[in-house]
Amino acid sequence: MTLPNFLIIGATKSGTTALHTYLQQHPDIFMSKIKELRYFSYLSSPPFPDVPDKYIFKGVTTLEEYKNHFRDATNQKIIGESSPMYLYYPGTAEQIKIILPNVKMLVILRNPVDRAFSAYSHAVRDWLENSTSFREALAKESERIKAGWGILWHYTQAGYYFDQLRRYYAIFNPDQIKVVLYDDLVRDACGVCKEIFIFLKVDENFIPDTSKHLNISGIPKNKSIHSLMKSIFFENNLLKRISLFILPKSFCKKVMVNLRMFNLEKQTIPEKTRKDLLNLFKKDIMMLEKLINRDLSCWLKE
Repeated sequence: MTLPNFLIIGATKSGTTALHTYLQQHPDIFMSKIKELRYFSYLSSPPFPDVPDKYIFKGVTTLEEYKNHFRDATNQKIIGESSPMYLYYPGTAEQIKIILPNVKMLVILRNPVDRAFSAYSHAVRDWLENSTSFREALAKESERIKAGWGILWHYTQAGYYFDQLRRYYAIFNPDQIKVVLYDDLVRDACGVCKEIFIFLKVDENFIPDTSKHLNISGIPKNKSIHSLMKSIFFENNLLKRISLFILPKSFCKKVMVNLRMFNLEKQTIPEKTRKDLLNLFKKDIMMLEKLINRDLSCWLKE
């Protein structure tokens, strides 16, 4: 059975879905069909039996099951998977080192303030955030983390990249790790992909289709419509049962996603909240600059 020699390890809400999709187009790269297998971070995550399943991101639990996700790989030089929670959870780097000591890893980092708001917007989009505002959700973060809620609700804690990345540099050869920035991916997706192809030593001249925007978050324009969609598509009701009986599940999901996206809009972080978060992350950003040797001054602008 084949094991991966490449991992996209994070950060969450920073473009990992897009990179997974772009890289899997390359003829020399095989990426697992299911994104976020979470095998290594699942091993190191403590159990929280009282937390509802919707607040926990479960992963592959056995090595055999993990290997099975790469069974369709043929003659590709690179075999990979993407689990952005790998960067965040302590103990994950050690688990990876035991099983994949020579693996190459890709990290994509996003302004931690914008990353936090994107995670909040994602939770709102998916009917998983009951707070009435971003600030209220931030106030609940510590309590939720103690209760065992998953990484999506670790709005600020998941943005302290310095310590997260330092754990990997302490265990692995730095040559095994490539760090790219979300800002660069947005500005020049093909250019970032070319850098990654060079890092992976595959044909750097391959140009992937980067036209699709994937896993986009947003805030509902109309909250009533958003609530109605939840009741139609997720709660046990007659309309849902009839539609699933008549239509394929994949078609129903596509309709739901398209309707939901139509009702979403991008919103900006309230000025005071952004300023407070910038102050919170400032020290970490400055240490991160030195660690990865990149100018991150644009992240500190209000």
